[in-house]
Amino acid sequence: MVFWQLTIDANDPERLATFWQQALGWVSAPPGVSDGEPTWWAHYRGRLGGRDAFTDRLFDPAGVGPALWFQQVPEAKAGKNRLHLDLYPTARDDSLSQERRIELIDAKAAELVALGATVKHRVRDDNPADPEYYLVLQDPEGNEFCIS
Repeated sequence: MVFWQLTIDANDPERLATFWQQALGWVSAPPGVSDGEPTWWAHYRGRLGGRDAFTDRLFDPAGVGPALWFQQVPEAKAGKNRLHLDLYPTARDDSLSQERRIELIDAKAAELVALGATVKHRVRDDNPADPEYYLVLQDPEGNEFCIS
């Protein structure tokens, strides 16, 4: 298995880390020690250097997803993302009604807008055979992501 992290360029890494911490429910320090722990958690804990948490990194509290690092860069974002995150407050549960899905997605969007996100557009199709509803947003530095 190859360990990997997702690195996101940022003008203000701390601000983006704070935004995405709220958006994902992730934590700013590696998960705690457990039997059979992957070596990279110990590696990251060693890099804390006595601090309680990072200001520019996030970790899946379950220890399953990759680490996120918000890397300081001098230039602003230019153009459309070639990679983006999709958030699923609906848990992709097909048993939910279209109304309930819209309610969950809109509630998450409102939470993220309060943290500095911007809604770019909404897509809705009420076809009973294949209903669809999602939002395209931008984080505080303009990186696109979707909520579905």
